[in-house]
Amino acid sequence: MIKWLTAGLLLLSSGLCSAAEEEAALADYAYYGFEPEIVTNYISNRKKLGFVKLSVELMVKDPEDLIAIEHHDPLLRAAIVEILGNQPEAKIKSLTGREEIRRECYDMVNRLMEQETGRPMIVNLLFTTYLYD
Repeated sequence: MIKWLTAGLLLLSSGLCSAAEEEAALADYAYYGFEPEIVTNYISNRKKLGFVKLSVELMVKDPEDLIAIEHHDPLLRAAIVEILGNQPEAKIKSLTGREEIRRECYDMVNRLMEQETGRPMIVNLLFTTYLYD
């Protein structure tokens, strides 16, 4: 009985250590937000011009990478604007389309950072605000 109790306590304590280690690893992540927000037009089916306004946050594993990302901000912003500007209205306004756009932006930004710095830096790209008209 004591052996089982001891084994259970060891498992529980190792689980707590793993959770603490995971939390410590997550603490290293940093975010870069594009300022000001990105506002651009998209391909509209109506006579009225359609636009989309969004806040974009880039998640990086190493806070030191923020310096390189800030340096390449204009390049990354231009790539995101170009991707958004080539999207049809239906894709901009649908949830699945928005996720496809987010993924396309993530892939492009990571590719550009790899070309410029020699390694992909971006862990995730988030749309924290997404408005369209």
